[in-house]
Amino acid sequence: MNLARRTAYYAVYHAVRRIVDSVAVKPAPGLVGIALVVMLSVFLSAVPTATAASLSHAPETARAYLITPQDGDTVPQQFTVKFGLSEMGIAPAGVDKDGTGHHHLLIDVEELPPLTEPLAATSQIKHFGGGQTETTLSLAPGEHTLQLLLGNYTHVPHDNPVLSEKISITVQ
Repeated sequence: MNLARRTAYYAVYHAVRRIVDSVAVKPAPGLVGIALVVMLSVFLSAVPTATAASLSHAPETARAYLITPQDGDTVPQQFTVKFGLSEMGIAPAGVDKDGTGHHHLLIDVEELPPLTEPLAATSQIKHFGGGQTETTLSLAPGEHTLQLLLGNYTHVPHDNPVLSEKISITVQ
């Protein structure tokens, strides 16, 4: 279940529970369950999912890349990461402008997240929705990987994902 559907599910579920809990005469438990299933089915059928039609377009020539550090570099525990982008522009999250997006930094991500859904903000997926093109990162000593992924105004990767090469670094 994608993020939009999951959010909608919980909102409807809790709204129905508040209604049921507030009535003076309680319906039979079986009826509550049936009502929840029917209401959620109807509601969720109307919630759109990300499809190819809702993805923002990126030219096939668009390219994200890491300026620094570079593959194989050894860096201190706190270091600067500079993002590069060609054939597209940067715009903050929430700004729907053709040919733009904002960076997401993937840290030690082994498998790419779904590329047709909004990218989750986690300790491994850092969002730069303000349009930032660099950050200071603190990582534990050891081997790490970094990769950039451009997201559109709703944090969804583009129809032609703009994804940098994955680099490996060593943190001292």
